[in-house]
Amino acid sequence: MIVRILGEGQLTVADAALDELNELDAQLEAAVERKDDAGFRAALTTLLGRVREIGTPAEPGTLAPSALILPQADASMEDVHWLLADDGLIPG
Repeated sequence: MIVRILGEGQLTVADAALDELNELDAQLEAAVERKDDAGFRAALTTLLGRVREIGTPAEPGTLAPSALILPQADASMEDVHWLLADDGLIPG
């Protein structure tokens, strides 16, 4: 699947990573709901770091739509709140 990190670009991530990413997303969503800024920052850093670690940069010129769109590393909690859907940033 193609994952876009806003402001950085697209990465190709194996579909098998979806469960792990959903767990990290749940931690991020919980921190936003608690209005826990330190927890939010840690969860966002962990989620983005893991996507960067397991993903490979998409080929330049790739025109495939992104399956997931994640906020940039310096996003505010309010920014992420607006990106969250009923089941977080990562559906499933």
